Amino acid sequence: MSGGPLIFNDLLVSDRSRDQKSPEYIENYTRFAGNHAQNYHIYTPPVNNAWVLIWGGQPWIAEFPHSNVAYNYNFKHGESGKLIMEFWVTVYDYAPFEGPGRAVESNLKENDLIGLSWSILDFDGDQRDGHYNLAHDVNMVKHADYLCAFRLMPIELSLAPKLYAEWSFQVIDMDRGLVAFQDESIGEVISWSWDFGDGSKSTEQHPIHTFSESQMRPMITLEVTGEGESSKRTRYWEVLLK
Repeated sequence: MSGGPLIFNDLLVSDRSRDQKSPEYIENYTRFAGNHAQNYHIYTPPVNNAWVLIWGGQPWIAEFPHSNVAYNYNFKHGESGKLIMEFWVTVYDYAPFEGPGRAVESNLKENDLIGLSWSILDFDGDQRDGHYNLAHDVNMVKHADYLCAFRLMPIELSLAPKLYAEWSFQVIDMDRGLVAFQDESIGEVISWSWDFGDGSKSTEQHPIHTFSESQMRPMITLEVTGEGESSKRTRYWEVLLK
């Protein structure tokens, strides 16, 4: 719910005498626009393998493993037809322009509030051309203060997985490479198997591990097992030690 500019920094936009092509303006835009709220413009269908435009200063949020998409459609541009799309994005409280190194992933929990809006831009030359959005204010495309507040509800029991591996971490000592891991898996877990990506493993539920200097961005996997089934959760390059 922190909001923030998505396209241009409002302080500079309000001063029309400033040159929007100046190095100072561009630096301000790339450093701050979208850090606290992300905006994805999704192409339907994609153009030249580009599926999304990021209106903000952090285009890396559109790249795997931070987001991904799958399409299927049977028409050309300008034609009517059926399009099926599935995509996911990672929600961030803070997504800086320089990359995911200092990014803070949102920890979404039941009963939390989240700022959100959907926007449909229909500009294909017919009578329905227009901009329709859930926030009822077109300013939502450039500033997240115009988003709607939604309260996160619990997953329906019929839709919840019986077993789902999930975990978080906290760097305890950056210089020593000491990291504490917290199991947050869903379901009746019988055993835990951690692979820290450096040849070390653990069967503890909440292990603490020390990484060497060479393991700056390890790939870490937790596998949990239950009655007759298992689930894995891998985080790619998220545990940054330097």
